Amino acid sequence: MPYTVEVLTTAREELAALPKNAQRKIASKIDSLKEDPRPPDAKILKATADRLWRVRAGDYRIVYSIEDNRLVVLVIRVANRRDVYEGLEVLARRLVVWRGKQGRA
Repeated sequence: MPYTVEVLTTAREELAALPKNAQRKIASKIDSLKEDPRPPDAKILKATADRLWRVRAGDYRIVYSIEDNRLVVLVIRVANRRDVYEGLEVLARRLVVWRGKQGRA
């Protein structure tokens, strides 16, 4: 059964700030997460308490959470590979806020 992909507003803003050709590549990669949220190139970020995942899209990384019980992939951050891992605690807070809004804090 396919997953639903939700993109946080902050991640949507990060994506909009990127070059158009990168946006298309990243959007395609995000869309592919509907069918397989754990593709072979996905990796778990070990420095986070919540199991955050990341996939590559060229020089960019997509950081996301998988909510298996709700069949939701939540995109938390989209950034260049050199910047994406800065502030992982901020990413964790984004996830907590989203879960709170979903009634699952």
